[in-house]
Amino acid sequence: MPEVRTRRVYEKPQPGDGKRVLVDRLWPRGLAKDAAHVDEWLKEVAPSDELRKWYGHDPAKFAEFRRRYGDELREQERAEALRHLRELAATGTVTLLTATKDLDHSQAADLAERLKKEKASLVQERGGDPACWLPRVCPRCGTMAETDPPATCPRCHTEIPAAGA
Repeated sequence: MPEVRTRRVYEKPQPGDGKRVLVDRLWPRGLAKDAAHVDEWLKEVAPSDELRKWYGHDPAKFAEFRRRYGDELREQERAEALRHLRELAATGTVTLLTATKDLDHSQAADLAERLKKEKASLVQERGGDPACWLPRVCPRCGTMAETDPPATCPRCHTEIPAAGA
């Protein structure tokens, strides 16, 4: 079953890592790109420099960091990068890579938790839905609209075409 994992980018790849995605804004110090075993560098999903500097990897600030980071993830560029991560996670195992020493208090851990929660809620929301509800599903992010027929996706605001269109 596909998973969302986290790992330090300095660690060797493990069997089952799936797609390895670096989620840091800056390239890790002292690591050659060919030795990194990174499939994709998605720096657009990383926290802003201002937030990163404010946080300073202080575990006491992690709850507030997560709140502020959540706000940043709603910005267009980061939202699109997060949507891409969702798509990767929907198709197979993804390992989010970061250079930080404290993996449990990193943006990679926060992103992994967000993706896992979304995946779990999608399974609960959609499991066993009748096929006739398919026109309610957003073609871009997979969210199911509450109204029938829907006009736009409640999550990403993409226009949902009318059935048979």
